This record gives sequence, C-alpha cells and structure tokens, in this order.
Amino acid sequence: MPELPEVETVKRTLNALIPGKRIDQVQVLLPRIIQHPSEPEIFAALLAGQHIHTVERRGKFLRFVLDDAVLVSHLRMEGRYGVYPSEAEVEKHTHVIFKFSDQTELRYRDVRQFGTMHIFAKGEEWNHPPLNKLGLEPLDPSFTFAAFSAKIAGRPTKVKPLLLNQEYIAGIGNIYVDESLFKAGIHPERSVQSLTRSELKKLHEAIVATLQDAVELGGSSIKSYVNGQGEMGMFQQKLLVYGRKEEPCCRCGGLIERFVVAGRGTHACLKCQPQKRRTRTVRKAQIE
Repeated sequence: MPELPEVETVKRTLNALIPGKRIDQVQVLLPRIIQHPSEPEIFAALLAGQHIHTVERRGKFLRFVLDDAVLVSHLRMEGRYGVYPSEAEVEKHTHVIFKFSDQTELRYRDVRQFGTMHIFAKGEEWNHPPLNKLGLEPLDPSFTFAAFSAKIAGRPTKVKPLLLNQEYIAGIGNIYVDESLFKAGIHPERSVQSLTRSELKKLHEAIVATLQDAVELGGSSIKSYVNGQGEMGMFQQKLLVYGRKEEPCCRCGGLIERFVVAGRGTHACLKCQPQKRRTRTVRKAQIE
C-alpha cells in the first residue's frame, strides 16, 4: 500500500502536470470506487467544468482542490494516477477517467479495486470521513516531540499497532513503522507505556528522519508503486530491516527476523530491538 512518502511523491508529480486544467467530463468505469456521493452520475456532474488548482496530501489521502469542491482520493493497495493524451489506449484496470479540455486525461488505474474517491464542497472535507479522524501529520511543523508524546505516551497498547493507527499518526504504514522502530531500537511489541521519555524522543526523531529520507528518494517501489509520471521510488535500496528476512543486521550482524504483530508482517533485529527495556546494572558499593 502506498504510504505517506509514496503519496507525497504522487502529489508532487501530479502538481507538475495538472494544475490549471479544466475537467470537461468524468467517466466512471467502476462505480464502487466512488464513495461520496454514491451515485457516479452525480459525482461526474459535480466535477464537470471544474478547474484543478492544486493537489495536496493529508496522511495517505490526496486532495484535489478545485474551483469550489475538493476531491479526496485514497490509493489503497495499488491505485495509481497517470496523465495521458486522450488518444492513448486505455489500460486494463482503469476505473475513472477525468477528461480535460486540452485533450489530455487523468486516469485512475487500480488492479485491486480498493481505492476510494469522495467529493465535498470546499472546506467540508475536514468535517467528514475519511479526513476528520486523521491524527498528527508527521512531516508538518506541528509534529513536535511534545505533540507526539502527548498523543501516544502512556498507552497500554503495543507500539507498532498504535503507530499504524491513522487516528494517532497519519500516513505511516507497515514499511516505515518497521524502519522507524529499528532506528529507534524499539521492539514492535513493546507497550507504549513502557517507553521512556528518551525512547519516545528517539522514536519521534526516527519517524521524521525515515519519512523525510523516503520522500527525498521518491518512496519505496516494493510492489507496483510508481509516481504520477510512471517512475519508481528508490528508497527500497536504503531499507534497513523491512523485507530483509534472514539478512545480516547493518548494526550488529545478527539476522533480521520476520514475525507477525497485530496481523501484519513485521521485520526487526531482536538484538538491536530487545523485547524488554534495557536497564542499567548498578553495582552497590562494597562496604569494607
């Protein structure tokens, strides 16, 4: 599933291609992609005549800002956007086509068919699902250690499932949670309430650094992800634990292990990420 770095990269590439374009017509080939309004005909009618001003991101969602509406789109597992000349052959699994007045088209393709689209009046998107329940935005200046700590500290749940919960931190998925926990030296099954202030600070720094590096390299093309211009991401070449089962740890040389946490495949180095918090051994002074 495209995570924050991949969606951010799609956003940036689409912003180089479609702002200023006028939507003449929308063709919905798979109605279930359209979530709000549920009628594809109304969806298409609301978009006809609208200009695209910019594309923004919130968590894993894209926001297409139009004249007086906002289109909210989630790529789910394998959704992708691409811009094509109108005469170009339509690829299999293309489900929504936005036809522009300049004879180009924005096409949404989704092999797994899990993607979603919502339309709201501009400003109303923040008051309704799916955007109204999203948590902190980890690449925003507001994502300070104080805000992060206040949001998660003391929770009794395991740290990995909590970080995957979009109501706490928006945009992080399986890949970047594993990478961040490794950088912070925290086992994925540690309870959040067991983490010290120092560990929370390391985790906060690891999340920001990991996501920033991934965005810089265009995300990770683990499966079928490409950006809005059909280009692969390159961050998979820098992955430290994810997808590296039984490979040597870059820190200690031990083997990376794969196990399941909260139903998700998880990669970690159990030497660098002990399941129990390390404690210092304090020797009592010997009394003569």
